[in-house]
Amino acid sequence: MEKSYSASYAAAGVDITAGYRSVELMKQYVARTMNEHCIGGLGGFGGLFELDCTDMPNPVLISGTDGVGTKLRIAQYMNKHDTVGIDCVAMCVNDVICAGAKPLVFLDYIACGKNVPERIADIVKGVAEGCVQAGCALVGGETAEMPGFYPEDEYDLAGFTVGAVDKSKILDNSTMQAGDVIIALPSSGVHSNGFSLVRKIFDLENNPDVLKKTYEGLDGTLGDALLAPTKIYVKPVLAVMQEVTVKGVSHITGGGFYENIPRSLKKGCAARIAKADVRTPALFKVLAEEGNVPERDMFNTFNMGVGMILTVAAEDADKAIAILQAHGEDAYRLGTIVDGDGVELV
Repeated sequence: MEKSYSASYAAAGVDITAGYRSVELMKQYVARTMNEHCIGGLGGFGGLFELDCTDMPNPVLISGTDGVGTKLRIAQYMNKHDTVGIDCVAMCVNDVICAGAKPLVFLDYIACGKNVPERIADIVKGVAEGCVQAGCALVGGETAEMPGFYPEDEYDLAGFTVGAVDKSKILDNSTMQAGDVIIALPSSGVHSNGFSLVRKIFDLENNPDVLKKTYEGLDGTLGDALLAPTKIYVKPVLAVMQEVTVKGVSHITGGGFYENIPRSLKKGCAARIAKADVRTPALFKVLAEEGNVPERDMFNTFNMGVGMILTVAAEDADKAIAILQAHGEDAYRLGTIVDGDGVELV
């Protein structure tokens, strides 16, 4: 690799030696995610992972992919890049656990205007931290330097995960019925959706210094609150699934309550939630007031403080909440299942 250098390519804006430097810097972070199932290391054309099906007579692979979206603009304005990787992992792994799958591997893709090795390493540091939180291995990735396509200080970040679950344990909402309990798992903030609206509310393109401002109820600056990484729910949710029959899981992302909760509901079932029971952090009040955003739009855009919901039988609710709380989640009863369709916010 040390002999690989193209003056012509460098003159076109692509420094391949910076790519090699990035890989060297990120290796220490990637190593944190490795486990006994990983074969080889970075540098190959594909990531190798030995699938252990000891506890899965009929294994099913489940994949998920997503990006961080325009939250990346916040990171770029603040020149803080070591947490958006957590968001990238979270957006993928939180999706696959909705089917009951354990995430096994993760790969990332970073596209940038200029490869600054230290910045790339910071991004991958976050990705690795997310993988550790999710219990999966970062087996590969790609960094693409694309001068003229992205400005030098901008980048995009996306990821891909593969999980596995035995076919007999894929989540099934066929037994969902009126009286079942909806449990909320609190979010850490806006997570990674709705940032186009956030940027519009604060006119960030023309007024990025507002990120340094403090608002009532926030522990730090607006920028700190907005950049808080998406919470990863893999370990607590899988722990519940081992002991309780979970009838439905929804990851509350873009579209908020109204779009995501119905995705886990059985036909003929509705989720009835009292708005007063939603533990909404101060940040969302700031967004609503600063942007004059109607309440329905807030619930139809943001997670409003609820990053994920689980639906269980009424008799299992207390046990499920206790397991979640034992794994660090401040879970609580959010609502109930009733006859009907969609979401009823009352």
